[in-house]
Amino acid sequence: MRQIILDTETTGLEPKQGHRIIEIGGIEMIDRRMTGNTFHHYINPEREIDEAAYEVHGISLESLQDKPVFRDLSQELLEFITGAELIIHNAPFDVAFLNNEFGLCGYGAKVVEDSCEVLDTLVMARHKHPGQKNNLDALCRRYQVDNSQRQLHGALLDAEILADVYLLMTGGQISLLGESDDLTRSGATRSGVTRSGATRSGVTRSGLTQHAATHTGIDTKIEDGNESSPARATSRTVVHTPLIRANEQELESHRAWLVLLEKEAEGKVVWNEIETEIG
Repeated sequence: MRQIILDTETTGLEPKQGHRIIEIGGIEMIDRRMTGNTFHHYINPEREIDEAAYEVHGISLESLQDKPVFRDLSQELLEFITGAELIIHNAPFDVAFLNNEFGLCGYGAKVVEDSCEVLDTLVMARHKHPGQKNNLDALCRRYQVDNSQRQLHGALLDAEILADVYLLMTGGQISLLGESDDLTRSGATRSGVTRSGATRSGVTRSGLTQHAATHTGIDTKIEDGNESSPARATSRTVVHTPLIRANEQELESHRAWLVLLEKEAEGKVVWNEIETEIG
């Protein structure tokens, strides 16, 4: 599956008020593996930048004077996102600005929706963590993603951070050091298991592989009242499911994950009670 983690910076909050995009950052991911392909440009908005927006991203109009306008980049961007699933935090904001920019270039009113699927990680986070803060900084703290370089908002940096958060939100385990057992931006894997389906000892990320063989044989006895009748031929499928024991590294990752869960639940976890009863 091809996904693009995307973020934008703008001159203000409302495209309907004439505000424009000044930075776009997009990172390509295929089957949860970062490919290294990116789309990153600063854009001359041909208008002033609101002071409040400048305080968020620190991008001045003066620094954008020699940058291309959106029209010059529109076809390249459209080719980059077409057919992908866009992963965006607070997607309606970015989608509205992108559609506005494409519309100004004559592409139509809803280019993004017509070209891509859109996944809003803010909506996802609110479902997973109701009643809690779910902005990107809060999610970084929750999933122990390093955002120390995020002094100001930046489209490419925020896309990179969101990529890590998304992978953790959707299945990656967290180690004691806050690393993910999932694939990181570099594409490296841990514990010998990859998201692309590579196996370790017959185990894939989608579940255990089953080794089935069909045998035609003779049952030794068929009980019929008090007598044993001759066995009859049967055809049966025997399924052998391998037992794969976790190695020490995997056990340590699991224990670290439990520690984080216990911290998140403020100590109200069932397994402590079970262990006490067993002990």
